[in-house]
Amino acid sequence: MGLGYNTAAVLDAMPTPAPKVLWWGLEIDRRPLELALAQTGFCSAWSASVHQRLILIRDCDGWDQPESRGTMLWGDARQTLHQLPQDEQFDLILHDAFSPGRCPQLWSEEFLHGLAIRLAPGGRLLTYSRAAAIRASLQRAGLKLFSLLQVPGERGGWSSGTMGIKQFNISFGEKGPGWRALSAMEHEHLHTRAAVPYRDPTGEDQAEVIRRRRSTEQQLCGLEATNTWHHRWTAKQSKAKVDSCQEETSEKN
Repeated sequence: MGLGYNTAAVLDAMPTPAPKVLWWGLEIDRRPLELALAQTGFCSAWSASVHQRLILIRDCDGWDQPESRGTMLWGDARQTLHQLPQDEQFDLILHDAFSPGRCPQLWSEEFLHGLAIRLAPGGRLLTYSRAAAIRASLQRAGLKLFSLLQVPGERGGWSSGTMGIKQFNISFGEKGPGWRALSAMEHEHLHTRAAVPYRDPTGEDQAEVIRRRRSTEQQLCGLEATNTWHHRWTAKQSKAKVDSCQEETSEKN
């Protein structure tokens, strides 16, 4: 949940008339939303109805209206995830926790699997993370992976995040609105030491314990060093640029 930007943006983008919405939020800290709602600029960015729902999340742990219902579960998401109704399936999950290195508790193999099994057939999980450890965990959870495209003005990079889709009897192409298939470079990234997952088998370990466990597994895994992968693809990209420049020069001559 955090400041509430993702929730507000999705609700504000709903068509008119809006479909019936069932929303659930998992958050441990009430302060970010409280601080956001204290800022005039933040509040004025949203429609009156969305602003009111954010207030209800803060004050009443959610809202219940004829066209939509929202429920916030406060606490450690590793525990509150299990409080969701067992028969509830989701068309969209937005995973926006702090970075895997800082908060590995919410990026563990076990937690990501718990999110993935909550998706409805064809449902999508979106996250800003392009880390190999996260993508590999989502893939093992049965999701089809895609890379999110960068938005105009975004700092350079090879991906803006990851989309995982729970597969069913619909095939997806190589690209779509805001996403594309993983490149060969990204596929190879999933077979390096960077892809060793964060593990939290009890759902109760502290961040440092999870990080140490992963570091030990990386040393013993026998996978390609991530630096080797990076240097190989940097060299390939540099050669491709040189070849392209030579081809352009030849055409001009």
